[in-house]
Amino acid sequence: MLKGKKIILGITGSIAAYKSAFLTRLLIKAGAEVQVLMTQSATSFISPLTLATLSKKPVFTDVHNGESWNNHVDLGLWADVMLVAPLTATTLAKMANGISDNIIVATYLSARCPVFVAPAMDLDMWAHPSTTGNIDKLIAYGNHIIPVGHGELASGLVGAGRMGEPEDIVQHLEAFLSNGTTASLTKELPLKGKKAIVTAGPTYEPIDPVRFIGNRSSGKMGIAVAEALAKQGAAVQLILGPSNLSTEVANVELIRVQTAQDMYEAATNSFGQSHIAVMAAAVADYRPKTVADKKLKKGDFDLTIPLERTLDIAAALGKVKKKHQVIIGFALETNNELENAKGKLKKKNFDMIVLNSLQDKGAGFKHDTNKVTFITATEVKPFPLKTKVAVAEDIANHIAQILPS
Repeated sequence: MLKGKKIILGITGSIAAYKSAFLTRLLIKAGAEVQVLMTQSATSFISPLTLATLSKKPVFTDVHNGESWNNHVDLGLWADVMLVAPLTATTLAKMANGISDNIIVATYLSARCPVFVAPAMDLDMWAHPSTTGNIDKLIAYGNHIIPVGHGELASGLVGAGRMGEPEDIVQHLEAFLSNGTTASLTKELPLKGKKAIVTAGPTYEPIDPVRFIGNRSSGKMGIAVAEALAKQGAAVQLILGPSNLSTEVANVELIRVQTAQDMYEAATNSFGQSHIAVMAAAVADYRPKTVADKKLKKGDFDLTIPLERTLDIAAALGKVKKKHQVIIGFALETNNELENAKGKLKKKNFDMIVLNSLQDKGAGFKHDTNKVTFITATEVKPFPLKTKVAVAEDIANHIAQILPS
């Protein structure tokens, strides 16, 4: 899908610039022709010689070097895709406001091709309103944002702001270029104007003020789906259970909940105004019948906790689904996978079930990867092990294909 594509790779002054060597190599390996542009500050983090060697092209760090003119207009016309990775807060602000004082921004302002950016900055910088505003501007201009990752940052803090991994960035480009024609790249975002809700993460059902019934879901898969839908233009409400993860992607409204009842109320309140619902959360099926108002003390006896069913969120939405709406469900199974998933598909009036099994290595809770099978009324389509970001892209692409116009 990248074979023969002409890609401008812009590298700005972030510690994440070291990943650009891996990214360049992956793009070249996929058959792309890569022209690297760097800001002066980026050269403090990685050598232009390294990138020139990997790309087999001279690296440009300025519009002119005193002896020759590096024509940013020609570069902008030459490229099929422009990718800025990593994108610092400084260059983001310059791109958003047309401040053309380096070769990357000058080329960006001249580019007629799709533009992708992979932000990289500390969590407070990423969450700052000025950054959010600049990201919104880039999206409004028709640019594409590669979601940031969550984890340990160069400052030692933990949170959102990491540049996407090179493999994930390449997968984003491949998904966008999947039909193999450059002309299609300028089409309108397929889910623009659509509203979606995505449930994600676990629910915690309290036993007393200290203890709860829960599960091992991290919310990674649901967050990736919400971000993939937003990338295709949808306005997304992410209803996230107790999780240490988050999202800062534009077009994703984060609603945090604790219990199955909380999630039920949030989902049913929003579904009537939505076109898409993706049920990725691992919702507790049972909760304690009564919740102690004080911590239960350990005694010399066994403790029995009566349980009652929680409300079935997915089934409730399936009962009221209209013709213009699509519901995607998830099934995490340990045995009789296909049979159980097909039964769930029909019973809950889903348009598709995403089946994953705890028997598959690298699938299920807390992994960054997943191995899924798409199940519809007419098709069973297995996929190989992929990153959860790539799986989310597949789900979003499927939704865009089946959603009534």
